[in-house]
Amino acid sequence: MEDSSSDKVTINNPADISVIVGYFITVISVGIWAMFRTNRGTVGGYFLAGRTMTWWPVGASLFASNIGSGHFVGLAGTGAASGLAVGGFEWNALFIVLLLGWLFVPVYLTAGVITMPQYLKKRFGGTRISLYLSVISLFLYIFTKISVDMFSGAVFIQQALGWNIYVAVITLLLITALYTVTGGLAALMYTDTVQTFVIIAGAFVLTGYSFAEVGGYSALLARYSSATPRNFSSTEPQRYNISPSCYLPRQDAFHLLRDPSTGDLPWPGVLFGIAIVGGWYWCTDQVIVQRCLAARSLSHVKAGCIMCGYLKLLPMFLMVFPGMISRVLYPDEVGCVVPEECMRVCGTEVGCSNIAYPKLVVTIMPNGLRGLMLAVMLAALMSSLASIFNSSSTLFTMDIWTRIRPRATERELLIVGRVWVLCIVAVSICWIPVVQAAQSGQLFDYIQSISSYLAPPISSVFLLAVFVKRVNEKGAFWGLMGGLLMGLCRMLPEFWFGSGSCIFPSNCPFLVCGIHYLHFAIILFFCTSALVLLVSYCTPPIHDQHLHRLVFSLRHSKEERKDLDWEQKEKDREAQREEEDRMREDRMREDRDAAAVEEGEPGICQLIGGFCGGGGSQVQVQDSPEEPEQLADIREEPEWKFTVDANALIMMAVAVFLWGYYA
Repeated sequence: MEDSSSDKVTINNPADISVIVGYFITVISVGIWAMFRTNRGTVGGYFLAGRTMTWWPVGASLFASNIGSGHFVGLAGTGAASGLAVGGFEWNALFIVLLLGWLFVPVYLTAGVITMPQYLKKRFGGTRISLYLSVISLFLYIFTKISVDMFSGAVFIQQALGWNIYVAVITLLLITALYTVTGGLAALMYTDTVQTFVIIAGAFVLTGYSFAEVGGYSALLARYSSATPRNFSSTEPQRYNISPSCYLPRQDAFHLLRDPSTGDLPWPGVLFGIAIVGGWYWCTDQVIVQRCLAARSLSHVKAGCIMCGYLKLLPMFLMVFPGMISRVLYPDEVGCVVPEECMRVCGTEVGCSNIAYPKLVVTIMPNGLRGLMLAVMLAALMSSLASIFNSSSTLFTMDIWTRIRPRATERELLIVGRVWVLCIVAVSICWIPVVQAAQSGQLFDYIQSISSYLAPPISSVFLLAVFVKRVNEKGAFWGLMGGLLMGLCRMLPEFWFGSGSCIFPSNCPFLVCGIHYLHFAIILFFCTSALVLLVSYCTPPIHDQHLHRLVFSLRHSKEERKDLDWEQKEKDREAQREEEDRMREDRMREDRDAAAVEEGEPGICQLIGGFCGGGGSQVQVQDSPEEPEQLADIREEPEWKFTVDANALIMMAVAVFLWGYYA
């Protein structure tokens, strides 16, 4: 935005503020309702919503967890800068989410796991693979997902409200952490459902106003190619050595599939590279899979995936196209290219395309609806952050804390899970200055490139673990290590030299950074797969008795499975029995003192325990922290199975048509 106050439109009128306050009251009310409606006093109740969710909260929560404020700012910004090809990231998910429901979740359900590292531990035995996945997942959550969502939310808040970033983001983080800590996954999924309706309704309204302002779709087609900044003289491009490609819109702006060598998003990378990174995100990431594991049956999982797939059709029309419209309407601000001008408009020298969506909201929306759009951004930011908080809490509690404290009681796990959320909030707040200093011109490329360097080895190992029985622990571990080394060999030099921009190109050698990050993801995936298979076939296989219901071909097996880590589990159970005996004695002493405690204290402990689902002094102990309740029955009723299969085919047909139309 420009410095002049006349150009600065802030949200400070009663209509907008009333809408925002009403939104917060609604979300908090739904969270409180879900909090008291569901069982939060057990690990299964808190982390998996008691496995009772129906298909529509599952589908809505999948969508809301995925769509953060980074999507609004990042997709619209990249759409403004280079056209609609970035929508391929969204439409690729339509196919990947079906793989999740039809191929991966049946195996996760029969394996009886809460977290993805738990699955790898059951599948391969040992601890090093699951520990690596836990650590790398937490790293990706904190330094990519949380940072991108917070930065993009801060961009919007700055544009719309003029608030201090720290005050706004810390307030959002604390509110989000409140209903994450108290309510568990069930509260998240119900609030996500409300957030989804708010996000879609608000985005539809803005899209309608945007197309009306620009003159319709045909006017966008005609005017985008001439949307160049008008506020720099003919001598400035020469003075800064700015190439025309830096400020002229791309000729292939309305093409999904672009040249494999000169395209900013080359078509092999769009078709295959995005699918590989999407395979990691949709089929193996804790945030997404945890929502499916909370469903009451496999049919509800599939129906939820289909609902999410249909919703994923929308971001192209609700985010990418409005971003392109913003460049047409405000070419001097959104399309700025001269460093001094960009610094004045949005505070960064590399371009201001990321203000495309906030600029539309604060400029063309009337009072009241402008408040609705801020509520949409808050909904996207909070639902995405809440999902990450809950899933990282699950990962830390079930996969890291149980290694530190193998005798941990169920109550202890619940407390640790909630405290970890508060730790994540603290780290996120400390990360705000780093996010502020990031080059906002590459926000969407930043998150996608980091994923392309770290995620393909994980995709490869999960795919082979689920579908190839011959893959063993040594193959999976050395495949992950080799893939990590390859990814770091590309990622570290790129950070060292900088990813560069059109005006300030990077000095990174072409041999290292010349390959597009999506092409690199393809190469990394196949190199990792080859290494996994090579090491696995050169070492002893895992016997079938250890694989029942852990691989796709044995998902219906009824034979008893002998877990690879059964010796450690026996030690844990023996320690757990000793702990139970000690706790029974402690509980008897507590019961004797209960009446005195109730009379001597104002009941604050009982209040806190009830609010957080702790259940007072009662302690529920599970047989083993590594062995949650299993849901091995994945049979489906014939009519439900036919319905979801038919809908999956219809959705794929719609997706193929749209890909073909815009290719």
